[in-house]
Amino acid sequence: MALTVFIVDDDPSVRDALGLLLGVRGYRTAVFSSGEALLQAWQPEWAGCLLIDIRMGGMDGLEVQKRLAEIGNRIPVVIVTGHGDVSTARAAFKANAIDFLEKPFDDAKLVAAIEEAFSCERRQREELQQREDGRNLLRELTPREREVMRLVVLGRHNREIAPELGISVRTVEVHKARLMSKLGVGNVADLVRISMLGE
Repeated sequence: MALTVFIVDDDPSVRDALGLLLGVRGYRTAVFSSGEALLQAWQPEWAGCLLIDIRMGGMDGLEVQKRLAEIGNRIPVVIVTGHGDVSTARAAFKANAIDFLEKPFDDAKLVAAIEEAFSCERRQREELQQREDGRNLLRELTPREREVMRLVVLGRHNREIAPELGISVRTVEVHKARLMSKLGVGNVADLVRISMLGE
């Protein structure tokens, strides 16, 4: 999965400098002159990190963060500003910014913030993929296997499940073994974890 740094700044010289600095270091970049331009072009499959200037003509960085959250964006945000103050920084972090950098910023700090955002993005993507994989596996279960799983994760023993479902203990064991094999789990704790993905 290719990760991109999405630069949102209304100052052309800052956009050019950031694009050049990051391009030379091997980062893929996409540049936007305003929050409105970013939101217009927005694609849900984009991955990477957002580098957003806090003070721009039109929509400011915090407003962009808010709008992105409303449309379901999970891409980590690094806020950059030439006018750093505590209340703005606090608002940015409350809106889940990864970092808050003041201009002119230190190149090493900028790269460190981007790397932190990228590792956060990879983690999120992996978790989403695991959830999706888990849901796909749960869809493979038969209705009876689902019933057995529901009772197992509630902590019921085979001998309690059998009369509840009107089947023999041996049949419960067979269903349980089959569903655990389909889901690729070896114990009840993992079964509970994967069952929660279907909720």
